[in-house]
Amino acid sequence: MKNKSIRLAIDGLRCAGCVSSVENALRAVDGVAAAEVNFAGHTAFVTGNIPVAGLIAAVTNAGYGACEIVDQDLAGLEKQAAEYTQYRKLLYKAWFALAVAVPALMVGIPPMLGWGDHHAMQMASPWLALLTLLVMLVSGRQFFVGMWRALRNNHATMDTLVALGMAAAWSYSALATFVPALFPATRNEPFWDVIPVVIGLVVLGQALEMRARGRASSAVTRLVGLKPRTARVVRGGQELDLPLVDVCVGDILRVRPGERIAVDGLVIDGHSSVDASMLTGEAMPVEVAAGSNVTAGTLNMVGSFLYRATRVGADTALAHIIELVRQAQGAKPAIGRLADRVAGVFVPVVLVISVLSFAVWYFFGPEPQFNYAMVVAVSVLIIACPCALGLATPMAVMVGVGLAAEQGVLIRNGNALQQAGKLTAIILDKTGTVTQGRPDVTAVIPAEGWDEDRLLQLAASLEAGSEHPLATAVLDAANSHGLTLDKVEGFAAIAGHGVHGLIDGRQILFGNLKLLQQHGIDASAWRDHATTLAATAATLVYLAVDAKLAGLIAISDPIKLDSRAAIERLQQLGLKVILLTGDQRAIAESVAVKVGINTVFFEVLPQDKGRTIAELMTQGEIVGMVGDGINDAIALASSDVGFAIGTGTDVAIEAADIILMSGSLHGVANAIAISRATMKNIRQNLFGAFLYNALGIPIAAGALYPFFGVLLNPMLAGAAMAMSSLTVVSNAGRLRRFSPRAPLTRR
Repeated sequence: MKNKSIRLAIDGLRCAGCVSSVENALRAVDGVAAAEVNFAGHTAFVTGNIPVAGLIAAVTNAGYGACEIVDQDLAGLEKQAAEYTQYRKLLYKAWFALAVAVPALMVGIPPMLGWGDHHAMQMASPWLALLTLLVMLVSGRQFFVGMWRALRNNHATMDTLVALGMAAAWSYSALATFVPALFPATRNEPFWDVIPVVIGLVVLGQALEMRARGRASSAVTRLVGLKPRTARVVRGGQELDLPLVDVCVGDILRVRPGERIAVDGLVIDGHSSVDASMLTGEAMPVEVAAGSNVTAGTLNMVGSFLYRATRVGADTALAHIIELVRQAQGAKPAIGRLADRVAGVFVPVVLVISVLSFAVWYFFGPEPQFNYAMVVAVSVLIIACPCALGLATPMAVMVGVGLAAEQGVLIRNGNALQQAGKLTAIILDKTGTVTQGRPDVTAVIPAEGWDEDRLLQLAASLEAGSEHPLATAVLDAANSHGLTLDKVEGFAAIAGHGVHGLIDGRQILFGNLKLLQQHGIDASAWRDHATTLAATAATLVYLAVDAKLAGLIAISDPIKLDSRAAIERLQQLGLKVILLTGDQRAIAESVAVKVGINTVFFEVLPQDKGRTIAELMTQGEIVGMVGDGINDAIALASSDVGFAIGTGTDVAIEAADIILMSGSLHGVANAIAISRATMKNIRQNLFGAFLYNALGIPIAAGALYPFFGVLLNPMLAGAAMAMSSLTVVSNAGRLRRFSPRAPLTRR
């Protein structure tokens, strides 16, 4: 049975340690092939053969909540609404805690600074005991619930650290207030101010972090927003506005100026220009007419047209794009898995450090030893929250994948995102990748007494009965000139040579030089023209009327207008650019010269393309392959990163790691630039998170006290913990302003 994909919304994730717990619980379920939890998105993506109920039960048994995401778009909107509600709740909890902190600080700070006696604190302590207990029950309840869930399942999380720290501070302060005889006079100072300040700052940090996480996933929200709610369907001679779910394949739909196209389809009547920039990254509108394909989510600009629905619902290109972006945003590059492994054992290690710190200060510290020991233990618990570590990778991945999608680049997995920035060589297929992939008439040279239009008219009239690829180019050229085709009699195709027939009783030949030679027609006078055009990689087709040469038509596959500029960008990025094609040497080298490529592999069979890539890899190159055809599938799968032109075949797209929706090679440069920027952002985040804990925990444990007499207050520890998460989130948010088309430098 084929594996199916299931997406779950996970409730109760507090830190990267929670991610490890949920992933381990899901992977332990029989039938699960893979499971990844995204801390930034609070979702899990599972593949395998297992009932959803079994997955939900596993998550629940691990101490968290879960439900299946069935309607992705609806779930996204519901999640937005739920997160906004939760954001508001967290703000209220934070303000309540910080409001209680004001009187606690007013009576606690002056004695600490030596500005007065402890009389005010003694008078206020019973009231502060009640108020801070309310803070823990109202503003900090989630920490204690989370700690209990974790303990029931034999693991520890961020909630464990915060809850233990606050419980210890409150218990000690309550005993010092109500049973002061238990302590010597120098050891009965309560910590009431610590509790509301720490809880208030931590909860406020969570609220701001949640808000930033929502912005990081805004790319999917914008893509979902491209779907119109209704479509104008023509049924029974009437135009009806129907919900999108009621549109069926084969329905005829009307699109008016300024409306978004509801489903994928084929234009059957009318003419317009369509803005597809949100999907492809291309700024210029695309002209559509009868026979043109249109895509759901694109914007109709000026005209009105009718089109027949070919793909609806989850089968549309837009739906596939949204799903690919969602999957990629939830994926983890290899560098992110390292952080998850560290975070999985981080909290237990911190608990041990906290206990050891308490013991050292209690037995070897200065008077009042117990007070110092409590301050140190609580500070270590609070400052060591691994939230920043857990957010470092997924926040940057969400922003980077979303940024790429807005540029028309679909990154399918986390490893592709990481590897694209490491590429040292990029291999380009020629046809359909560097060139447009369709033949076009590039020159019409008539003999004396003939003109271009008549030459094209005769050639197109003959080719109307041919199925040869070059026939399409000739017919398109005749149509663009508005020429009417003549009636042909006695049409015949000569394999490998050309076609012939009678037009108005005159014998017309249209084909290559061999066809002329067979009929004894001399073309030596055209040798200079032929040599010049052959150097441009054009195919030469001769037209003869009644055994006399009437002219020459050159047909070639034009190079895409932006190919040279895109290749220059790739070279500026420090990549070795190589052309790989099955075409003959002359054509391959001609194209390479035009686009500025120095290394060319020509006459390479499809089955040998993978071998060429393997040889480059053995030379130490990290290779990316760009292609669009079935014959490129092996090479795409063999490369370190495969880039498929989105206008190419389904086989090529399925074999690729990154899809370029616009068909432009600028997408490759954009993908590499975004990959490098994203990985740089991840490294910055991880460095900051590791550095924060590497410095913060020793300082909280009192490492500076013997040298400078400095001991970290738990309130400052709480503020530092909140700021560490916000710093990571803010740094990832900076990535949203990155422009892949900005001037680029070599690595």
